[in-house]
Amino acid sequence: MAVKPNINSDSQKELDKATKQIDEFSEQVGEMTLDRMNLARKQDVEPQTKLSQKDIEKSKEIYLKPHTSISAHDKFNEAYRDSYNFDKEYVQFIAENKEIIGETIELWTRPYGGMPAEFWKVPVNKPVWGPRYLAEQIKRCYYHRLVMQGEAITGMNQFGQDQGRIIADSTIQRLDAMPVSSRKSVFMGATNF
Repeated sequence: MAVKPNINSDSQKELDKATKQIDEFSEQVGEMTLDRMNLARKQDVEPQTKLSQKDIEKSKEIYLKPHTSISAHDKFNEAYRDSYNFDKEYVQFIAENKEIIGETIELWTRPYGGMPAEFWKVPVNKPVWGPRYLAEQIKRCYYHRLVMQGEAITGMNQFGQDQGRIIADSTIQRLDAMPVSSRKSVFMGATNF
């Protein structure tokens, strides 16, 4: 055990104050669970891609396939076969990169054990066809913005002033995938005017 150094009373008060602040901060971080963060409001943003139904119909059909695939050594659990068959169906969607606008999305997928890990390069802001599990994984790419809220200044540290409690301010969608529908509207009829 290290020997505690002798310090004067003013220094001991500052040390006790700093220890208390660290303990309070640790308690706040411990209370910040994923369930509490998911209650944060989702930030509203305009979609980057504004394609009309005619533009979608005229667009070139792009079918995605994995750029790289790494085989799995474990065996596929047949109890998940129905879910896998549903998730591997190709769906049409428009992917958006909201952090780096216009940049291709690159990500790995492995939705089920026993499947190979696949590396995808997904073009953005245009309709593409890809497996449902790829679109769903892109849709799950978000993060929480945490802020300190409160009027009272709780203390000073090397980075500035600490103010109040940590809360999840908003949920920000980093990547997004929106479904594309090629169906005509019931109200517009088959000719779409």
